[in-house]
Amino acid sequence: MSYGCQSMISPVRRMLVKHPKDAFIGPGNLAAQWKDLNYLDCPDYEEAVREYEYFVSLLFKTIPQIEYLPTRADTGLDSIYAHDPVIVTARGAILCNMGKPQRRNEPAAAAAYLDLAGVPVLGKITDPGTLEGGDVVWIDERTLAVGQGYRTNAEGIRQLRELTRDLVDELIAVPLIHWSGPADVLHLMSMLSPIDRDLALVYSRLLPVPFRQWLLERGIRLVEVPDEEYDSMACNVLAVAPRKCIMIAGNPVTRKRLREAGAEVAEFAGEEICRKGAGGPTCLTRPIWRE
Repeated sequence: MSYGCQSMISPVRRMLVKHPKDAFIGPGNLAAQWKDLNYLDCPDYEEAVREYEYFVSLLFKTIPQIEYLPTRADTGLDSIYAHDPVIVTARGAILCNMGKPQRRNEPAAAAAYLDLAGVPVLGKITDPGTLEGGDVVWIDERTLAVGQGYRTNAEGIRQLRELTRDLVDELIAVPLIHWSGPADVLHLMSMLSPIDRDLALVYSRLLPVPFRQWLLERGIRLVEVPDEEYDSMACNVLAVAPRKCIMIAGNPVTRKRLREAGAEVAEFAGEEICRKGAGGPTCLTRPIWRE
């Protein structure tokens, strides 16, 4: 079986991504959409392509199979963040129902590709439920933490619990704060990135106290992101294998702390493909199969 991904840290064998050539299309498309999508600024198309090519070269160092979502007329710039529209379990994909209205067509687009790629659909989140992949964190293969906020609501979590009832022993809902409001993106993975079974990168100032204590009680060591590196997306780190991760360059304190905790860290420039759209390296990738 070449799918199944009930982990955030096991070695990735198969990865789904979307190239900016297929998400951004070109400078004119970027200029037309970025404000409506609440980007910080309009990405530079050529530089975005260069950043992305280097990012993918880092993925290829450890991941044998990388697949690309195709261009779709019914999806926009945000479709570069392939992590959010779908979750892949040991029994197939769960299609999300996006809390950001401009992204509502992305789960169907992902489903069309996965059907061709031999990944069955286990189920989907339907209205009035909303669920985005950035709020769904596998703590281990049988334990899920799901952020409840503006992008993922209680009904979406209820449906996810039902769909995974035979796959998950424990699913906990983590209430998220208002932060910058409903127009901005705040996922659970904005403040938590698993690095190994017993190691996680966190921004504790945003973590609910009971959830932070729950992580510690499970024996998970927390590496803290400093205040001055939160806005530069230091907390969004992709683990491609245990203690082997990729992060956005320009966060030296966080990088140093991860290395001191025994993690191997690779970096890429993410100004155009990450910071301007508020999506980090995890957001850019949807693992289909982790060992």
